[in-house]
Amino acid sequence: MAEAPLAEPGQRLLARIVDTLIVGLPVIVVVQGLVSGHMVDIVAPPAVAGCMLLYESIQLALYGRTLGKRFAGIEVVATVPEGGPHGGETVVSGPLGIPRSVLRAAVYSLPIAARPIQFLGLLAGVFWVANAGLLFEGTSRQALHDRLAGTLVVKRPPAGSSAF
Repeated sequence: MAEAPLAEPGQRLLARIVDTLIVGLPVIVVVQGLVSGHMVDIVAPPAVAGCMLLYESIQLALYGRTLGKRFAGIEVVATVPEGGPHGGETVVSGPLGIPRSVLRAAVYSLPIAARPIQFLGLLAGVFWVANAGLLFEGTSRQALHDRLAGTLVVKRPPAGSSAF
């Protein structure tokens, strides 16, 4: 795959909002039907986190994009070092695969599960702000979950060049 232009931060935010609505709303409705009172606040975040982890991991491993990313016109791609493992620029490469997909989704999703624990919930909020801030550091627009998983988010390639 030839190098594609990087996704804009606004595209990434739009994709995240759409994915959160697709997964989060139904999960919260189900949780509210199963538990009541303050228990909803304790059960819902880990339930949403687990479902987001599965949703994102599976779709990224198979297609490189979630429904939200499709809607926003972006795709997650794997990167490899150019010129060997000791440095150089990164180039876009083949499918994401399961390990990268799970790692990338876990780094984003797992802080959601920590929300009911007061101190961890506060740290999760700080993490999300720092994670988003990393998009503006450097030229590759990589959040922490991208850096750890070795991925880039690019604008969607021309029609017909990817699966769905």
